[in-house]
Amino acid sequence: MDDKTIREKVKAYITADLIRDPDYPLQDDEGIITGGMMDSFALAELAVFIENAFGVYIPDPDLTVEKMDTLNLIVARIMRDIQ
Repeated sequence: MDDKTIREKVKAYITADLIRDPDYPLQDDEGIITGGMMDSFALAELAVFIENAFGVYIPDPDLTVEKMDTLNLIVARIMRDIQ
């Protein structure tokens, strides 16, 4: 699976299921947590989605603003375990 496909799936999940605005134009480097769109509970939900969709487990120490705040960071973290 390539990073473009992963990016599209993660973006669709975040906009439709977590921030509940499927038409929101989420940018690759936009702060999702720091921008107030997601909280720690939504981040945990995102981790479950990633594990189910891509078979990538993200441990709790990696579920931080510093490591998961943007679409770019999330996709890079998934790709690290897929490759």
